[in-house]
Amino acid sequence: MLSRLRGVMTRLWTPLADALLRAGVSPDAVTITGTLVVVVTALWAFPTGHLLLGGLLIAVFTLTDSIDGVMARRSGRSGPWGAFLDSTLDRFGDGAIFAGLVLWYTGAGDSRPNAVLALACLVLGSIVPYARARAEGLGMTAAVGIAERADRLFAVLVATVLVGAGLPDTVMTVVLALLTVASAVTVVQRMATVRHQVRQAAP
Repeated sequence: MLSRLRGVMTRLWTPLADALLRAGVSPDAVTITGTLVVVVTALWAFPTGHLLLGGLLIAVFTLTDSIDGVMARRSGRSGPWGAFLDSTLDRFGDGAIFAGLVLWYTGAGDSRPNAVLALACLVLGSIVPYARARAEGLGMTAAVGIAERADRLFAVLVATVLVGAGLPDTVMTVVLALLTVASAVTVVQRMATVRHQVRQAAP
């Protein structure tokens, strides 16, 4: 579903991407700006209890995440550097979202279970992409798992908006718990996939 949504968003953002290119804006500038907005919003809005506002703003900039890729392809600048920059900065944005939730629930949010679960999501959210990157660096593949980045972001942002709109913190607890389990399962799946490839390649 999210893959199809990304395709729709790509078509939707093409006119804006062309306009930005005509204005002299580079894809890298869009990538960096979007990341800064997400990081600043998450680390300000969430710890101060503005869950609804923060969740909506981050969701908007997450949906525009494909603009830089569209710009790169339209301008013929698509390449390893853009992919590297985008993937690296994505880690900052993801980390800031869960870090903001940790700060909220260890502070005024006052929920130890949610704080622990958000911290678990933060840690596992860094291991999931690392497992794939490390596998590819060793000449293997690990593009498997039930909790891809888009799925994790979609779930946590929906929960954040709903709780910010007045639903009980139980919603956040359930979502964070499911994300923790799904992320852990994804790590295990990727480790098993790499292990299988190593065994197949062994003489």
